[in-house]
Amino acid sequence: MATRQIVIIGGGIIGCTTAYYLSRHSSTSSQSIQITLLEASEHGPAQGASGKAGGLVARWAYPKEIVDLSFNEHVKLADEHNGKDRWGWRYVGCGSWEGRGELVEQPSEDDVTRENKSLEKTLGLPGGQKPAKAKRKTGLPEDLQWVKEELTDSYTPMAKHGATAQVHPYLFTTSMFQLAKDNGVACIHGKAVAILQESGAVTGVEYLDPKTGGKEIIPATQVVLAAGAWSPNVVPNLPISSMRAHSITFRPRAGVNITPYVLFTEILAPTGSSSPEIYARPDNEVYACGTGDDAPLPPSVDEVAVDEAACALIQAHVTSISQELREGVVEKRQACYLSLVSTGGGPIVGEAKHIASGLFIGTGHTCWGISNAPGTAKALTELIMDGQIKSANLKKLDPSVILL
Repeated sequence: MATRQIVIIGGGIIGCTTAYYLSRHSSTSSQSIQITLLEASEHGPAQGASGKAGGLVARWAYPKEIVDLSFNEHVKLADEHNGKDRWGWRYVGCGSWEGRGELVEQPSEDDVTRENKSLEKTLGLPGGQKPAKAKRKTGLPEDLQWVKEELTDSYTPMAKHGATAQVHPYLFTTSMFQLAKDNGVACIHGKAVAILQESGAVTGVEYLDPKTGGKEIIPATQVVLAAGAWSPNVVPNLPISSMRAHSITFRPRAGVNITPYVLFTEILAPTGSSSPEIYARPDNEVYACGTGDDAPLPPSVDEVAVDEAACALIQAHVTSISQELREGVVEKRQACYLSLVSTGGGPIVGEAKHIASGLFIGTGHTCWGISNAPGTAKALTELIMDGQIKSANLKKLDPSVILL
């Protein structure tokens, strides 16, 4: 029997999770199949948004076609591999917080000159907006004590209990990678530059070897393109654009307990309004991110630049409503790029037969890549191994629809 050679381009959460699902498919052990993950970063997988995101997993995410499948798969993965301890899986409270920020020392808004762009994470909620705020009382939960009640105008739960969870994205992605390697998946460090084809079918992936600087080829019968914002560098003219997003992580003082909530905030601060997202994590780390900007995409994930002023603004806004975070230490200041389908909709999930038979695409997940990765990976695995997607109806996400 001829060997099937599946090459996955991109060691982010989509690529690593797809490698995991492919390696676990029932046919993989009974057929001659070689799975190879090609990752450009010299530091290994999860160096982009897959390692620097907030890690929200929600049934109210979007698009609806893939949300429930992905959430259910997250639950299964956590149960099977002790996700609670391995990658911080847990259910969390999630709410819309509105209030005022206290005056704290902070940089001028003028220091950040790029256009601020909403991450639009709340579009999955009914009506595409946050719930209306409570008008007569704040509604702040009793155990949510790390934001100041006297600064709170309203708190409104964004979803019912059990509909929102979280993972630590770097730990989840690297765990999927390690589990895939344990199942025989190979990994090559190199930057994909082209997908080779003959008679309309893929035959391999050409990449730059960082050690020699020369071009090498990996033979392939199927290729999965999961390079996020960098996907058009491999397949030109893909309608994928990018947006840079900054984030920081806090470590509170010893003895300070940060209860498990994710907050989507609207803060009226002395310097103006802002809307950072704040994520409490199981190890008492706190993650916060701001709006996105239009900084040009660099050649590789290892060359992403961090705007210190943008991180300082996030810190100032978040600490204006929380004494616990103000007294903590900022451990990381970081940036990443989200991939968006520039023609609208998305993500793109399926086989791009009109480009080449055997070319499968999984990209354009916006801010929901962490949440929707398992569903994407399961669907692509079914399509590659079984010839059809059985677990969900993803016709609206098919490349033939989005790439017209």
